[in-house]
Amino acid sequence: MAFGPSPTLFRHFVEQVRGLTGSVYGRRMYEVMRYWDEDHPEWNAAERDFATAWRNQPKWVVSRTLKSVGPNATLVADNVEAKIRQLKAELDGEIDVVGPELARSLTDLGLIDEYRIYLHPVVLGSGKPFFAGPRPRLRLQSSDRMDEDVIRLTYVPA
Repeated sequence: MAFGPSPTLFRHFVEQVRGLTGSVYGRRMYEVMRYWDEDHPEWNAAERDFATAWRNQPKWVVSRTLKSVGPNATLVADNVEAKIRQLKAELDGEIDVVGPELARSLTDLGLIDEYRIYLHPVVLGSGKPFFAGPRPRLRLQSSDRMDEDVIRLTYVPA
């Protein structure tokens, strides 16, 4: 982690995760987030709250290389489009998509209803771009100040 969110922004993420119906992860991001599967003695109350919310949330992990996933997670190795369409049809509420390559694939299939981009004044020199291919046509729906340094921009497909 090159930087961490402020306490205000971290609390926002705790509440966001609590409110999700579930999350669909690409393999790499899922492996990063597995950090929250085990308690760490140095965690503060907010970190424990996040871990609890993350553990309680259903997760679907898109991967052709993983053979198994952790608690409260389901491996999706093939028929990704059909599985995501099924989840969208059967579940009420928000399903988060986590991982740039997965997001691009689902964007290309027209399966993402909303994009939330957190604008934070930190420049990092590596990583995958949020839009790994051609940027989809988007329309700004809202902007919200999250704390003194971060703005959330919400876009929908145009």
